[in-house]
Amino acid sequence: MKRLALQIQCYQCEEMTHDCATPEFIVNCTVNVQDMCQKEVLVKDDGIHYRKSCASSGACLIASSGYQQFCTGKLNSVCITCCNTPLCNGPRQKKRPPASGAAAPNAPRVGLLPLPK
Repeated sequence: MKRLALQIQCYQCEEMTHDCATPEFIVNCTVNVQDMCQKEVLVKDDGIHYRKSCASSGACLIASSGYQQFCTGKLNSVCITCCNTPLCNGPRQKKRPPASGAAAPNAPRVGLLPLPK
């Protein structure tokens, strides 16, 4: 007999002013109902607030697309992201450094050369 029950773990917290990605915030999501982790990042005048939870894929995807226009990174910005791997709503994964070690090899260098007279 195959087990089709799928349960993931997510971080869960309400309106924390720090990224609540520590073991005491880990919860088991409802089997076969909550199949995603949701992360909400709100920018308020007193700093960044985090809200994390388990979610059903339908509800999370609707919420994240509905708030897309408010995800600006500025004051009163609201960003909602959904993911479906265990504890994926934790801290951002560290990006791998570029092979060359340069920050952005193809970035245009603006304002470094004197203008011709």
